[in-house]
Amino acid sequence: MPVFDTMYCAQQINIPPELPDILKNFTKAAIRTQPKDLLLWSAAYFSALSEGECLPVKDRLEMNVATQKTDTGLTPGLLKTLNKQLSPRQSCSKEELQKKWRGLCLPMDQLETLLSLGSFSSDIDWMEFFALGCSALGGTLMSSLKVACEILTEDEEGGAARIPFDTFVKLYTYLAHLDGDMPQDHIDNFLSSLQLQVNKQDGLIQVSNFYISRK
Repeated sequence: MPVFDTMYCAQQINIPPELPDILKNFTKAAIRTQPKDLLLWSAAYFSALSEGECLPVKDRLEMNVATQKTDTGLTPGLLKTLNKQLSPRQSCSKEELQKKWRGLCLPMDQLETLLSLGSFSSDIDWMEFFALGCSALGGTLMSSLKVACEILTEDEEGGAARIPFDTFVKLYTYLAHLDGDMPQDHIDNFLSSLQLQVNKQDGLIQVSNFYISRK
């Protein structure tokens, strides 16, 4: 029979010195993210941690929207987390997106709806999928673009929510074409008028340049 070491006291248990900080950071992340399935999310969290990947963690706790009568699954905070996880490579596989989506405990039927709406194949252009995610949150075209700016901006919360104009053009053009009812000359004229308001030094456009007057 195999011989096992016998534990006689707690002092014999070797606790890695980094474990308390790991557990502390994990607890803070869980509180901020509020996952619906803690076990599923925890598996995704520690998998990403072990592989040195971006963690499935929100920047801050999101409060429930008082006017939201049903659970829509996706939220701006969760979409921002997905963007941090998947945007660096510009495109991702369907399997990778499904894995990250599931790790955030989001409903798979909502993902399948977005994939079907965008007619995506196995290779997914992330910014196009991101635009659809913003559309699911914003409803109208202008509201969707406002959501996109607030997620992508590097400005502080409550600031001008500026993003590169080139990024705005891609998001707007994709969603406008997806709508199908907007003439190309309307798209071109709108973007031309906005380009006059772009900051010439940094190439950024802010929410107030398009949202207030066109919502």
